[in-house]
Amino acid sequence: MKTECVICGKAHLDKNTVGINKKLLGEEIENLYCMDCLADYLGCSVRELLDKIEEFKEEGCKLFQ
Repeated sequence: MKTECVICGKAHLDKNTVGINKKLLGEEIENLYCMDCLADYLGCSVRELLDKIEEFKEEGCKLFQ
């Protein structure tokens, strides 16, 4: 799987960014978004995405280990 943003081309997305893409868009997705583009795509803020990542980590989600 490519690890750059499909919108802006930002390369080397970190594991939390990849994890939140998979968690919110489905584990089988082929296109990834950086945090800024994902927030725009979903109509939320980057801060909200970061808060969700922390929630998912606390719940023990396997995408954020």
